[in-house]
Amino acid sequence: MTRRTARLFALLSALLAPAAHAGPFGNGWTLDGGASSLQFQSIKNGSKIEISSFATYSGTIDPSGHAELTVLLDSVDTKVDLRNVRMRFLFFETFEYPQAKITATIPPDMVADLAETRRKTLALPFAMELHGVTRELEAQVALTLIGDDLVSVATAEPVTIQVADFNLAAGLKKLEETANVTIVPATTVNFNFIFRADAAGTPQPAAAAAPAAPAPVPAPASAALEAQGDFSLEACVGRFEILSRTDNISFESGSARLRSASFPLLDQVADIVNRCPGLDIVIAGHTDSVGDPGYNQKLSELRAAAVVDYLLGKGVGQGRMTSVGYGEARPVAGNGTPEGRLRNRRIEFSVEGG
Repeated sequence: MTRRTARLFALLSALLAPAAHAGPFGNGWTLDGGASSLQFQSIKNGSKIEISSFATYSGTIDPSGHAELTVLLDSVDTKVDLRNVRMRFLFFETFEYPQAKITATIPPDMVADLAETRRKTLALPFAMELHGVTRELEAQVALTLIGDDLVSVATAEPVTIQVADFNLAAGLKKLEETANVTIVPATTVNFNFIFRADAAGTPQPAAAAAPAAPAPVPAPASAALEAQGDFSLEACVGRFEILSRTDNISFESGSARLRSASFPLLDQVADIVNRCPGLDIVIAGHTDSVGDPGYNQKLSELRAAAVVDYLLGKGVGQGRMTSVGYGEARPVAGNGTPEGRLRNRRIEFSVEGG
């Protein structure tokens, strides 16, 4: 390209730049996670209110007003380590459903005058995908133009979400049983998302460096809010108790062959065992009372041994685990209902001697 051609190209780019920014969303906006907040409220035992949040999320608004937000559920923050673990493993089941996704479209004509008004409130329909379910909801949101390149999208009213709408009722029951509390089966959500205007497409001086690539979103496992390195004894014991209540380790019918759906959870079990290096782990198999007691005893032993074999394949040290089977001898629920029998068919984890 000759110098004259380069000058003409730069002039043409400058002339066309206003067209690229004609819409209220310009070249688009990117969420500033560090400046944003996302909180939800739970009510326990009728009156105790607890506020929790998420630490890791990312989002964009494109030039047409289409907005997307991804929340890493492993980053749930209740301010208590083992409570975070219960939320991840028992309620959200993040080993299978690691994120929530929210999508919405902000009509450009509804915010075309935001530069003049600086603040607008509107009813915004949105879709939320959570725990394998997608629902259409609506939020009253306030859009506030903080600066030429900074906008706040915040709840004008809390958004109510029903636990049952996202197949989370079973997880809520596990939380209640584990913590020995009652929990209202709904939550209210408040957020204040700060978006920064994208500079992509804006003419840059010839000597300017190329814009930096956006930071990658952390993988769900790396976003969990917990201490790095080895766990304390209390943290290890608490985690094994929680893992024993997931009901997400399953086998082929009448067999000791693990179903592939069990692998994501067992992979996280392996990580936890490896972060409790001074402890030996007991892996116990249990069955319901259907069938011959002798057969159930043998099946429980084989299933516990199958879990040990899987964890050995994931790097857990040989000799650190002991498998044992109890057959139908230690039920945690009645065997008279399908739900009770399901709970009795389980794998439990504990510390040797604990």
